[in-house]
Amino acid sequence: MTERSIIALVSAPSAPSGFAGRTDAIGVSSPFWNQVHEVNEKLEQLLGVPTSVLRLVSVENGRSPAGGLVTYHVEAHGEPDRTHLHPADEPEPDAEHRQEWARRGGPAELVAWADTQVERTGPPVQMRTWNLSSVHQLPTANGPVWLKAVPPFFADEGMLIKTVAAHDPALVPGLIASAPHRVLLRDEPGGSGWPLEPEYVEDVVPRWVAVQHALAGEPLVRPTPVPMPDFGLPDTLLHGDFHPGNWRANGKIIDWSDASWGHPALDVCRLLEVARPEHHELISRVWTEAWLRHRPQSRPREALEVAQRAYLLHSAVKIQEFLDNIEESERIYHLGGVEIELRTIRELR
Repeated sequence: MTERSIIALVSAPSAPSGFAGRTDAIGVSSPFWNQVHEVNEKLEQLLGVPTSVLRLVSVENGRSPAGGLVTYHVEAHGEPDRTHLHPADEPEPDAEHRQEWARRGGPAELVAWADTQVERTGPPVQMRTWNLSSVHQLPTANGPVWLKAVPPFFADEGMLIKTVAAHDPALVPGLIASAPHRVLLRDEPGGSGWPLEPEYVEDVVPRWVAVQHALAGEPLVRPTPVPMPDFGLPDTLLHGDFHPGNWRANGKIIDWSDASWGHPALDVCRLLEVARPEHHELISRVWTEAWLRHRPQSRPREALEVAQRAYLLHSAVKIQEFLDNIEESERIYHLGGVEIELRTIRELR
């Protein structure tokens, strides 16, 4: 994996304009641009005060979503050691479509909200930030909890967790609190569903199909604009990013904010996209058998045979929505994605 170095453009509370300067390049071990835990650790060691990464400003010699020399706008929570900072142009104070957590004071406001719901036993840890989410881990006496914020164009994750929990509470993470565009979640032990094991498929997929069957009816979230023949299956809630990285080893599914309403084959196409070829037949069989138990007259296997084009179009529409609703400097995460999906459709037989 390509290495990542970072430069921080540091804003400080006591600077006349709010801007204190830039750091030299600093190496970090994680190549991924949106992973910022170590970035803040290195900056606190250098500057002597805690920091929060606000947003990505630019990337040199990297390829989405990782590597290269990445410049971030960073907020210092206190007066930084200026001997490690150099004069530089101040980052733009605002931009169209900038998320609230990418503004000065944004991360602190999120943590302050969480502090009204739980009692922290230590400082918050900013784990990830980019145009699609902000994630902090907060220590408490009962273990870590997760604070997540998402853009306004995403689904209401708190509402969806409650909705799914009404049918299968063991399928979703524990919800501590929610507010518009943010949730506070209990930690789910056991790690992710990677590497994918057959028992994960046999556990999670039928349970999710059962919930989708139960929820079929009037849309609870925005429908996908991409239609496909139903083959006897109902339009229902789609997770939107249904893959083992969003499964926990304890059988729960996380990260519900990308949800939409549409044909359930679109979800399993996402799973097939990331799974190794040797798992494809297992996934298809388990998903097909699950739907036949609920809809004996349906034809799920036939639906899978034609769903790939609809899935790729659905994905292209989502990526374009991201590009239309995030600030320019962060579009590098998604540039070229629409073209890749459309090119793949043309190559399908």
